[in-house]
Amino acid sequence: MLKIFLTFLLTLVMMFSTRGIAVELTTGIDAQAQLPYWQIKDEGMSLRLVQRLPIQSRAFFLARGFNKQQVERIAQSCVFQTVFKNVSHEAEQPAPLTYNLREWVISHNGKHQGIKTREDWSVEWLAEKVATPVQLAFEWALYPTEQEYKPGDYNWGMSVYDLKPGSKFDLKVVWHQFGKAHSTIIKNMQCAEDINPEPNEAL
Repeated sequence: MLKIFLTFLLTLVMMFSTRGIAVELTTGIDAQAQLPYWQIKDEGMSLRLVQRLPIQSRAFFLARGFNKQQVERIAQSCVFQTVFKNVSHEAEQPAPLTYNLREWVISHNGKHQGIKTREDWSVEWLAEKVATPVQLAFEWALYPTEQEYKPGDYNWGMSVYDLKPGSKFDLKVVWHQFGKAHSTIIKNMQCAEDINPEPNEAL
């Protein structure tokens, strides 16, 4: 009986491992941005979040027509460059991937909140009567709130966490693939500090 149970348990372990239950979490310095990144990867998806300095956001959005007050609001809101991929074309059973940023949860100082999405920002820009071309430039710069990726598809853009520069937080990431919901928590992420690098330092 014990032998049968052990055989069954081993079969379950092998099944889970081949279906990509284990998620690889890594962190380090992004080679291109020269800023910290946090990455999730399993057999079906890859997500990399790279810090963006507030000074980068200021320059980017000033060039797109926002006023200084609006730019400062964005710069002080904790922005990450976001690269999300469906890598299941490399797996035995390719499958589409869907996500909704409204399902992601930020945990900071004992409180929980959601990501600040395109739609959240749109309410503010409409109230302030920001010009339509400027709003569109902002919308296209931000990561889409919802999307479906076929195997091999990917996208990138900025995600906003509505925290002060330097804040540390945990992020619960949720995505849907292989017929079910997946989630994992990235511990101890940190928003970029509000610093001005030397001119010879890469941004």
